[in-house]
Amino acid sequence: MIITPATLTALMTTFRREFDAGVTSVEPAWNKVATLVPSTTKGNTYGWLGQFPQMREWIGDRVVKDMQAHGYEILNKNWESTVGVPRPDIEDDNLGIYLPIMREMGRAAAIHPDELIYPLLAAGGSTLCYDGQNFFDDDHPVYANVDGTGAMTATSNQDIPGTPQTPWYLLDVSRAIKPLIYQQRKPPVFTAMTSNDDERVFNRNEYRYGIDARNNVGFGFWQMAYKSQQPLNATTYAAARQAMMGFKADGGRPLAIRPTLLVVPSTLESQALEVLKKERDAAGATNVYHNSAELLVTPWLN
Repeated sequence: MIITPATLTALMTTFRREFDAGVTSVEPAWNKVATLVPSTTKGNTYGWLGQFPQMREWIGDRVVKDMQAHGYEILNKNWESTVGVPRPDIEDDNLGIYLPIMREMGRAAAIHPDELIYPLLAAGGSTLCYDGQNFFDDDHPVYANVDGTGAMTATSNQDIPGTPQTPWYLLDVSRAIKPLIYQQRKPPVFTAMTSNDDERVFNRNEYRYGIDARNNVGFGFWQMAYKSQQPLNATTYAAARQAMMGFKADGGRPLAIRPTLLVVPSTLESQALEVLKKERDAAGATNVYHNSAELLVTPWLN
């Protein structure tokens, strides 16, 4: 094959088609637990975290509730994936081996947010969130007054026994703001360097095709997530539900948290199915927690 600008353009079209096919071949799951937040700068500061909006009777002037300046910031990171294609392979029309690679690159781009979101959830016990505590912690501060003043009550959103078991997570994903944040500055962009005067083409006789993106992940409201390292069964699942539904905002207002998603690694799939999908328990009694939440099994927590 004689390499011309038209040849390279056609090849780019073919590779991009395979890349796009890879993107659509997989269904990512990050959006089940995270809110997509667009970003237009190097990072976003989430001063509004800690404020659950509420209605009040309108008497007199409106009461404007200032956003607490928690200073929780998520800085965007740069990501890339690149494949080199030797010029002789193009000249010899030996391109079949690269088509599945381009498709796999598309799949990798699609599930990249999953690879960020779920490991972050797993690291919640040692990673700070907006209130200065770890996302999963025993000492989240809840104050007696709605303005964040008064007596403080330490609130826990985790259950870790003396002998911790494999973690599992109960989340409220029913609201506009989910427990985690996927911040996107630039979605994956497929590009190529195929100019004959490019240094790598000139020195190494190789064309390059790749993707780059800018994004990062972080935590939203800790009140919408609960981590347990108790054995997963009906009793511990019920305890986690009760703890979440009892969460209150500053001032003592119930938050009306509604646990809707149970997230487990694949090693706990059978236990999770016992809790959520069986209509009767081992003794033959009605399983009151049948379909009380959706189940998400993810390998990114293994």
